[in-house]
Amino acid sequence: MLKTLMAQVKEYKKVALLTPVCMIFEVIFEVIIPVLMGSIVDDGIRKGDMEHVYRMGILMVLLALGGLLSGILGGVFAARASTGFAKNLRKAMFDNIQTYSFSNIDKFSTAGLVTRLTTDVTNLQNAFQMILRMCFRAPFSMIFAMAAAFLISPRIAGIYLVAVLLLACVLGVIIRFAMRYFTEVFKRYDDLNATVQEDVSAMRVVKAYVREEYETSRMKKAVGNIYNMFIKAENMVIINAPIMQFTVYSCILLISWFGAKMIVVGDLETGQLMSLLTYCMNILMSLMMMSMIFVMISMSSASAERITAVINEQSDIVNPKHPVMEVKDGAIEFDDVDFSYQKGNGAPVLKDVTLQIHSGETIGIIGGTGSAKTSLVNLISRLYDVQQGCVKVGGRDVREYDLEVLRNEVAVVLQKNVIFSGTILDNLRWGNAEATEEECVEACRMACADEFIERMPEKYNTRIEQGGTNVSGGQKQRLCIARALLKKPKILILDDSTSAVDTATDVKIRRAFREQIPGTTKLIIAQRISSVQDADRIIVMEEGRVNGFGTHEELLRDNAIYREVYESQTGGGGDFDQPR
Repeated sequence: MLKTLMAQVKEYKKVALLTPVCMIFEVIFEVIIPVLMGSIVDDGIRKGDMEHVYRMGILMVLLALGGLLSGILGGVFAARASTGFAKNLRKAMFDNIQTYSFSNIDKFSTAGLVTRLTTDVTNLQNAFQMILRMCFRAPFSMIFAMAAAFLISPRIAGIYLVAVLLLACVLGVIIRFAMRYFTEVFKRYDDLNATVQEDVSAMRVVKAYVREEYETSRMKKAVGNIYNMFIKAENMVIINAPIMQFTVYSCILLISWFGAKMIVVGDLETGQLMSLLTYCMNILMSLMMMSMIFVMISMSSASAERITAVINEQSDIVNPKHPVMEVKDGAIEFDDVDFSYQKGNGAPVLKDVTLQIHSGETIGIIGGTGSAKTSLVNLISRLYDVQQGCVKVGGRDVREYDLEVLRNEVAVVLQKNVIFSGTILDNLRWGNAEATEEECVEACRMACADEFIERMPEKYNTRIEQGGTNVSGGQKQRLCIARALLKKPKILILDDSTSAVDTATDVKIRRAFREQIPGTTKLIIAQRISSVQDADRIIVMEEGRVNGFGTHEELLRDNAIYREVYESQTGGGGDFDQPR
């Protein structure tokens, strides 16, 4: 874990190394000042040597300025190093997330990834800054002050040693118990982010069903859980403060008591006692800093584990050593395919699927909810890998292709239409970044999107709001289809992507596909038989198996499921989810 995190310091190594150097110089200056202060009292004021007082005073001012400058530089360097570290952590996580397969993404919730990229990184950034400054300053300050105290009076310095050992034991117990609560806190942050994300994205539904009070209670519960866990953790940590204060004042009293007696008998000078009291505060304040460091490390260690898990997660789907760099055509073959989302541990989603689809064919796919229609097409562009059998595209196993090459030749319009903020042209060019405006217009014409775009004030330069809130569901679907067409793929998959489009427009889109891209293999998932009945062939899915595969006429004649649903839909209602 530490190796993974330190690798993200990268170009900020120099300022990260300069920070402790500045802190050490600050400590050296601070440790020398009490010695000079004692010298002023013992060798200057007591002996009436004002020249010595002035000389030592000027030296103390210079040392104080040196300590101040060192502290400022240490703060600046630490800030640069910690913010740079946080930047690299976020970039490393985000870059690795882009390589994830769908199964990797399923492993981490969206809310969990958001928490890791925000709250967890901020915790680690604060801890890193504190470590750079305090982790070097506090131990060195304590060691140097302890050494100076022993040089002045070993007997009195022994009081420090006992106090340090006592506080170290107490701190160890506190950290052990607090760590358990801090680990749990960040899991609760995931729940909070999930609640916020779900509520904000579904705000229209919340208002439509007048569920504001229910959502408010959910948020109150999520926030309350974090509050309760933090209270438990802080109740443990806060014990450290009174124990520390008690120890500090006890040391001051003991040093004053024993020091006064030693001054009376001549074993100690007044200035030396002043120096010892100053070192007492230095040592105990350093210990207090170290306790804060341990608390911060305890809080951030849970975050560190969560961040490291994202950075070190290896994609389940990787390129082969010698990938095929060209897809011959859009022919698709499923050869005795079994697939499950839990890599064989869960119930199989697809079972014994064997299909042969010719390049350029239009294939309809219909089936009830949960029949694995989407799972079937997800295997074509290798969004998931099969557990048994193989999926071939262009006559080659999809696992033999370079991932980018394969996915560039397979365009998918998903069930959930995602439109990004930006102009219509910006969104269309996700399909092809180099597409000209004329090519974008032609793609929109094929997807019947030009009809509503031309009515917009700025036409293709109209800005789409975040989430596509200023366009309807049917308009979103048509924009997504146009975006996919711009890829000029060998395989086009429409995953129920005309469900929000009226029947007349659906017919126009299918006609455009047939006439404009005859060489592209088209797979159309639909609930309406009217959307697929003119396809070359139709796949009927039921419970992860292929129940039927043939033309509309063949299925009407030979497939009971298809015939029953056709009759129910054309007879005035019903669909695949209606009980038979």
